[in-house]
Amino acid sequence: MLESKTEFSKDFYKNKQRIDELFHIDKSFDLMYRVVTIGGKMACFYIIDGFCKDEVMEKILEFLYQIPAVEMPDTAHDFMKEKLPYGEIDLISTENDLVQRVLSGVPVLMIDGYDEIMAMDFRSYPARSVDEPVKDKVMKGSRDGFVETVVYNTALIRRRIRSTELVMEMHTVGKNSRTDVVIAYMNNRVEKEMLQEIRERVDKIQVDALTMNHQSLAESLFQHKWYNPFPKFKFTERPDTTAASILEGSIAILVDNSPAAMILPTSVFDIVEDADDYYFPPITGTYLRISRMIINFLAVVLTPLFLLLLKNPGWIPPSLEFIQLSEPAHVPVFLQMLILEFAIDGLKLASLNTPNMLSVPLSVVAGIVFGDYTVTSGWFNAEIMLYMAFVAVANYSQVSMELGYALKFMRLITICLTAAFNLWGFIGGLAFTVFCIVANRSIGGKSYIYPVIPFNPRQFLQRFCRVSLPNAEKIRKNS
Repeated sequence: MLESKTEFSKDFYKNKQRIDELFHIDKSFDLMYRVVTIGGKMACFYIIDGFCKDEVMEKILEFLYQIPAVEMPDTAHDFMKEKLPYGEIDLISTENDLVQRVLSGVPVLMIDGYDEIMAMDFRSYPARSVDEPVKDKVMKGSRDGFVETVVYNTALIRRRIRSTELVMEMHTVGKNSRTDVVIAYMNNRVEKEMLQEIRERVDKIQVDALTMNHQSLAESLFQHKWYNPFPKFKFTERPDTTAASILEGSIAILVDNSPAAMILPTSVFDIVEDADDYYFPPITGTYLRISRMIINFLAVVLTPLFLLLLKNPGWIPPSLEFIQLSEPAHVPVFLQMLILEFAIDGLKLASLNTPNMLSVPLSVVAGIVFGDYTVTSGWFNAEIMLYMAFVAVANYSQVSMELGYALKFMRLITICLTAAFNLWGFIGGLAFTVFCIVANRSIGGKSYIYPVIPFNPRQFLQRFCRVSLPNAEKIRKNS
């Protein structure tokens, strides 16, 4: 970040020369200036083309042109109070503040004889509509979602929380990107020590730019161990989920140019939760939540357990003998599972980069090739295809892609250990998975498996059973 604290003088031409050099006005076509006369004094507007509302600019100029010289105030502060008909105005006294405002798209006005510059925020960012997120879809409930403009995202939260206790703190991160980062929280519910720690971490980030927006910020905030893939933050593109988390005392971090909010501190139970759990009656929400947890558990242990039983057929009870392979395996089962794991990821990548008009033909071809020909050719057994299909679908049973890939890595490690060390390898893989979950820590050292450690019986029950809103309020107050 630019650290210049140089203040402006009252000399119009000296200030203009310095600002023109600072922004390279003669080289950047989109950085524009307009020299005008206001009340008999030279003045200049600096704007970025594409960020300025032309109709507002025209109305302000029309008003300013009518100011007579005898009515010009002596200071920029008085001019702002008496002569500017626009509401969102700030005074700028240093070059650092000027650069931050102008490059954020805020038009500024400099007038001869004033040692302060006026910033009028009538910018208009290019933005898409607040449609429902593609990944965070729900069967019932709100259909709006965050966009890449942070001001729109804060407005979506304000629409849901109309409380004076809701605070939106603005910070700037990145030497060259100067990315706007908003820390949102309820002042009367947030944990003050954790809030202060997050503030300090954000302000101490020394990077050139947040190139990947919220992901870059997450990596700068908390550098976790490379061997632990479980996410330390919950990401959501839903304003209703974000507002609910803030009301529970959590902190939401919004990054400009990113349609996702970062919720912290978080636990693995928070990440597994879904908005549908709360848009249905308690009994239905409880069923959906428990089903999701069971499916995630099976996504980790199903294929390694199947491999373990095939390596030890004597352990299979008579009632489950049908799970054995119906035909001889021409390719070792272990290799079949690994090949299919990578093939599924290959299909995901192909679907992301396939034009919409070709997505249906790709799905048909992939279904025929991997669903029929691979079995008849002898490469894969039908039972392996069935279990791997379940695993592929199970990854989409919860919203967090980060958690989905973490479970995938744990499954691959457990498969490899089972293939190498049989039962002890299977136990070791599960133990390593549990270790990664338990040893993980959220920001501030918070437990990743709260309310199991430290144990909170009421919160523990609420993690598994969806309770009604009045009961949830009682649990929150008593916790």
